[in-house]
This record gives sequence, structure tokens and C-alpha cells, in this order.
Amino acid sequence: MTAAPVVSKTVVDILAELIAIPSVNPMGQDVQGDIYFEGRVSDWLVEFFQSLGVAYERIEVAPGRDNVIAKFDSPGSDRTILLDAHQDTVPVEGMTIPAFEPKIEGGRITGRGACDVKGGMAAMLIAFRRLVRERPANAASVIMTCTCDEEATTLGINDLVTYWQQPGRSGLLSSKPDVAVIAEPTGLDVVVAHRGVTRFKIRTAGRACHSSDPTQGVNAIYRMASVLAVLEEYADLVTRKVKPHALCGGATLSVGRITGGTSVNIVPDECVIEVDRRVIPGEKRSEVVAHLRRYVQERLDFDVIFDPPWLESPPLTDADNSELASAVLKCVQEVDGPHSAIGVPYGTHASRTCSAEVPSIVFGPGSIDQAHTKDEFLEIDQLEKAAEVYFQLCCDDGLTK
Repeated sequence: MTAAPVVSKTVVDILAELIAIPSVNPMGQDVQGDIYFEGRVSDWLVEFFQSLGVAYERIEVAPGRDNVIAKFDSPGSDRTILLDAHQDTVPVEGMTIPAFEPKIEGGRITGRGACDVKGGMAAMLIAFRRLVRERPANAASVIMTCTCDEEATTLGINDLVTYWQQPGRSGLLSSKPDVAVIAEPTGLDVVVAHRGVTRFKIRTAGRACHSSDPTQGVNAIYRMASVLAVLEEYADLVTRKVKPHALCGGATLSVGRITGGTSVNIVPDECVIEVDRRVIPGEKRSEVVAHLRRYVQERLDFDVIFDPPWLESPPLTDADNSELASAVLKCVQEVDGPHSAIGVPYGTHASRTCSAEVPSIVFGPGSIDQAHTKDEFLEIDQLEKAAEVYFQLCCDDGLTK
């Protein structure tokens, strides 16, 4: 257990403490060790909210993996803003700096999660603390959510958006918030649209035999080679046939992983690939896999097996978040000068809150170019400005009117 957070600590102090607490997402790998999962960060967050004297909840999503929620109640306000930041980070293999030993130098702080997204979390926590301590007269009520498993299968946010839909799941988030702001590194721009993703496995089946006479078997890897040729053709087709979104670009397909066979002297009886299909706002997600399956099967003379998607993350649409985006950009203007409403190709939790009918945007300190890198860092100046923007946004009495 870490030492109880002190309310006088700066945003840099808080970020340094969060970096020093490993919360690595194992990304589906069978690994063990103290650096994995979010438990110790969840412990820290509970202590932080306890030190503020606010109502909080710790809700188990999966064994040892929790969402931590706290609420600032603003007297007389009928508006609620949801601020969300995820607790987990990507793995640390290949890093060239100490992953969990934050270093402050040259206006930067380094370490795993500094940029993605413990910096955004620290900035939100500081803004939340100011609301509790200063209690601005015109502030909205604020739900601060710290979710688990963003980097892999999004268990945390999937669970979170059910809380106001299923009575009894949460005492603090029992009704739908008016708007949601999701922390990710956006360089203090405001992300109003992004692509979604559907990920699934494709399998080819063969018949195993001794490699000394391959004619006695059916090589599943050879069959997969034919599938891959069709997928490469389809990947080019989808970029040309699906009209790109004005802000976040076009639809794409990519094969990112392939496995097959058990030994070099055995003709393989199965081969498996993993497919990443990026979906743009306006596409019908329900048809993505079905369309690809038909395309593949029509061009091959053997059966190809499509597993059900193991991840379906919708896109973030800019159809209903212009008012929120304008409010955030107004706050940024006052803190850091003009910034822009943008679209991005990657996905975030905002797609899930948006799909749950909550107008949502993405905003935070840092550059996406630094996320998941071997020398991850965050500019302290942006960290401090983001904290101010989050606070001022929550004080904006015209935000949801």
C-alpha cells in the first residue's frame, strides 16, 4: 500500500506517484508479477478520494481489476460532467528509460504512463481536488471515473456505461451524465471524431501428416496464404470504396498476427490470423465482418472460419458534441491560446460513452507520438495547462444549457 496522498501535492507530484506504481496491462498474455494489473493504482486512488472526504466507489469489473469512481456534488446544479481516465498502461519491454522511476528534467517527466494516460489522470485529479476544496458557485457536479483495461479489451468502460442503465450497479453513477470528457494525449486540441475498430480471428483448417510425404495431408498454412492474398486485395478495395470521414480519414484493414503449425516435421492442420478493421463514423459496424466473409469465401474453394469479433469498439461521431467541443476550446483558448477540433485514427473510451448517448470529446496533455514509446515522456507545461482547462470546464455554467 502506498502512503496516503497529501492534498497539497502538485500535479507533477501526483503524476510522479502514479508513474511509480506499475499498472501494466498484460494484453492477454499469460504473465505474472507485481507490475501487472491496476490493483495498486486503485488502492492509491481510493486513498486520494478518502483524503478529500468525497463519496467514492470501487467496483470490481474482473477479478483483481476495478473501476474507481468519485463524485463532487455541486449544490443546486442539475448538470453532471463525467471525467474519465484509464488506470492501465501498455507493457514496458524495450524501454530505454526506467519505466517506474519518474525523472523530471528539461521541462519533462518520464516513465511508463507519463503520456498515456497517467498525465491526463493526474490533471483531472487536481481539477477534481480544486472543485472539492474551492466549491465554485457555478460548477457542475462531476463524476471522476478511473477505469481499468483500456489498453486491451476495454472491460472497464464497457462496464461503466451500464451503471446508469442498470439500477443498483452504482450509487454514484445511477443516472446518465450530461457530457463526458475522456483523457488521452491530444496536445491540448479537442478530439471530436475518431475511428472505431473491430478485431477478429480467421482460421483455416487442414489435415496433419508427416512432413516426409506432404501429399497425405492438407497444409493449413498454404490455405491461409491464399486467404492473405484475398485480404490484401480487400484492404486496398476498402480504402477506395468507403468514403473517408472528413476528420478521421478512411476505413482500413490490417493483418497483425499469424500463428500455425506445431512442428517443422508436421504438415499443419490449423493456421490463425488476427485482423484489425478500422471503422469510420457512419459505417454500419454490424456489416463489417459479414461483408468481408462473403468477399473471401466467394474467391476461395475451401471453407474459411471467421471467429466472432473479440473486440468491437465503435467510432466517435462528431454529430452531437459540437457544443461541448466549443466549451472546451474556449477554456483552452484562455489557458494556452487557439487550438482546434480534430479527428484522429485511433480509438478511445469516448466511443463507448458516445454510444451510450452521452455527448463526448477527448482532451488531454501530451502527444500521441509519445504514447507506448521506449522513452515515454510528458511536457510539464502541458500537464499543468490541462489541469487548469479541466477545472475551468467544470466551472462553466453554460456548458450543457
